[in-house]
Amino acid sequence: MNTPAEGRHRVVVVGAGFGGLFATKALRNAPVDVTLINGTAHHLFQPLLYQVATGILSEGEIAPPIREILRRQDNVEVRLGTVTDVDVTARTVTATAPGISYTVGYDSLIVAAGASQSYFGNDQFAENAPGMKSIDDALELRGRIFGAFELAELETDPEMIDRWLTFVVVGAGPTGVEMAGQIAELAHRTLPKQYRRIDTRRVRVILLDALDAVLPSFGDHLSTRALRRLHQMGIEVELGNRVVGVDATGIEVDTPRGHQRIESMTKIWAAGVAAPPLAARLAEATGAQTDRAGRIQVNPDCTLPGHPEIFAVGDMMSLNRLPGVAQVAIQSGRHAADQIKRRLRGKETGQPFSYHDKGSMATISRFSAVASIGKVRFSGLIGWLLWLAVHLLYLVGFKNRLTTVLHWAVSFIGRGRSERVATFQQVFARRALLQVGPGVVRLGERTVPAPDTPEITEPR
Repeated sequence: MNTPAEGRHRVVVVGAGFGGLFATKALRNAPVDVTLINGTAHHLFQPLLYQVATGILSEGEIAPPIREILRRQDNVEVRLGTVTDVDVTARTVTATAPGISYTVGYDSLIVAAGASQSYFGNDQFAENAPGMKSIDDALELRGRIFGAFELAELETDPEMIDRWLTFVVVGAGPTGVEMAGQIAELAHRTLPKQYRRIDTRRVRVILLDALDAVLPSFGDHLSTRALRRLHQMGIEVELGNRVVGVDATGIEVDTPRGHQRIESMTKIWAAGVAAPPLAARLAEATGAQTDRAGRIQVNPDCTLPGHPEIFAVGDMMSLNRLPGVAQVAIQSGRHAADQIKRRLRGKETGQPFSYHDKGSMATISRFSAVASIGKVRFSGLIGWLLWLAVHLLYLVGFKNRLTTVLHWAVSFIGRGRSERVATFQQVFARRALLQVGPGVVRLGERTVPAPDTPEITEPR
């Protein structure tokens, strides 16, 4: 990377998700020096995280290095760090990385720090029901999902086997539906006959949501189609259910029928997002308002009130009820970059951001997806083929597209999952959570003697 030139316009971009990365790329030929600050060294293609968690793709295929993506863009410096503060008077941002803190000055600032998982005020749920917002999350879930089958194979207590073979997904939006569908396919199509003492086809996959519809943003027609397909796959869809408690061995829900406990060792949280802490600090520094999810309410041109040099884009901004999807981040990032370039050319700025909805898609199972594009609705195989094409288009890098297609062929045409690695520590850490004393384990609200796990020589 080139050293920033004296007197050149300095742009700091916070976050290398869709918004930050596309804003940076849009400034490639502009007379500016860009400093891109991100908490990891990779760009994450979040829509496919669930495929890492269920063993279809490797993390490298959806998380290419930022430096590799921008290696030919000479006006960019990439820095590892988490931005913790913004001084709007001095026009500096402060970032921290392990063992170091540094400050970077800016003339224009684009904040695209994304969103974090929301537990709606119950952050204690995270320990036993992890979300899916990062590579670390996906790898943790992979260990829990595949580890559940391994530990069920070792158990002799039928009650414990049922707990290991019950998977609960909270949230019936696209992420939850996709995750539930893949766990069901894994259990019913990939894993049968690979275990000798358990029948993976006995797996229960339960999809919970407090709302009364799956994929509610897709409209009644596609929502009904998706629900029908989920039922065909054997997934238990429980709507109007509010989660009120989560522990190591189960989940507590308030249902229309009353309070219920579901015994399950593997819970996955796919409900709700919230703005990161930086949004609140930036709003306080600028006097901007935030919405219920903590997102910053921006002007129509994505700038903060009273600060035309600061842009908030993507999941961090609240504007015209726009959804927190990749296309909003991409387009708003490009819009912010365009406003900066117009300002440097002496042209009028302040043009409102105009979002072009390119549709919404969610896959349910192999050969089955739903897609809403304008007024046109697709489902089944056509929706699935559209889903494949669009996700390949937005994956970064030819190599990643090629290897992704190969992995999809293995999983969707064949029955394999080429990325099933779960470490010994991941698997047995799950069982250790049950231990409450020597020879005693916890089962829901009861404690019982730990079942022996001798070497088994005869199949049941």
